[in-house]
Amino acid sequence: MPDPSTYRPASGSIPDAPGVYRFRDARGRVIYVGKAKSLRSRVSSYFQDPANLHSRTASMVTTAASVEWTVVQTEVEALQLEYSWIKEFDPRFNVKYRDDKSYPGWRSR
Repeated sequence: MPDPSTYRPASGSIPDAPGVYRFRDARGRVIYVGKAKSLRSRVSSYFQDPANLHSRTASMVTTAASVEWTVVQTEVEALQLEYSWIKEFDPRFNVKYRDDKSYPGWRSR
């Protein structure tokens, strides 16, 4: 089980911008996808003492071996990218949506 401190991004390396982040396991599989108004604030929040995290979140960060992010221009773009990556990677720690049309803020075209 990886220690989150072994893959914690260097201080100041995470942009303070909207974006989408992915946690990967040791085999490189995407295990969680999330979006953020501020990547720096959101991604950093995962690297506190796992005892202070919700049990499912603690399990995810101790299963993960790396984290990466993609900066986007707007929160709407982050929502759309998060949605497409959840569909593409089917990460085990993301909530499963039963109906694509019910995804928050998503409209059928």
